[in-house]
Amino acid sequence: MPLLDLHKLTAGLPRGWAGFLRDWDRSLRAGNYPQTTRYNYLLAAAQLGRYLGEHSPDPDAEDAADDPCAATRAHVEAFQAWMIETRSASTALNKHKGLQQFFKWLLVDEQAIDRSPMERVRQPKTPRKLIPVMRDEDTGKLLDTCKGKGFTNLRDEALIRLYCNTGARLSEVGNL
Repeated sequence: MPLLDLHKLTAGLPRGWAGFLRDWDRSLRAGNYPQTTRYNYLLAAAQLGRYLGEHSPDPDAEDAADDPCAATRAHVEAFQAWMIETRSASTALNKHKGLQQFFKWLLVDEQAIDRSPMERVRQPKTPRKLIPVMRDEDTGKLLDTCKGKGFTNLRDEALIRLYCNTGARLSEVGNL
């Protein structure tokens, strides 16, 4: 099953939003954007449209709920704050980047708006997450589970030692 199901993404959206998202997807496909990028971009715009129709406390959001060209900076900021509250700052940042592209497309390619509502919306700050370093005792316990002369035991011990001694990432070791 493909990642991007445009009918599912636009289900329940007003015609204005759904039409623009279909057109934008065609434009993204013509630009040879990867499917995952298209999905993330389209999802961000669809979620903004749904937010404006279902969750926005702003009484002025009615027009924007029907037509993305009526979205304002305040609508986008409220959506971004809602994303941080209900999901996370990194998710909100992801949506911010997708919406930048959507409104840029509406402004430049479609010439449907005179000014992007994203113009002065700041990216949400994401907290740095520090990954705890395993203690030597924990590493020893992990290596103890690999005791044995079988292939999988030796392989697992070698991989664990490679991670511990080099500080390599999973993807780096996986590519070896």
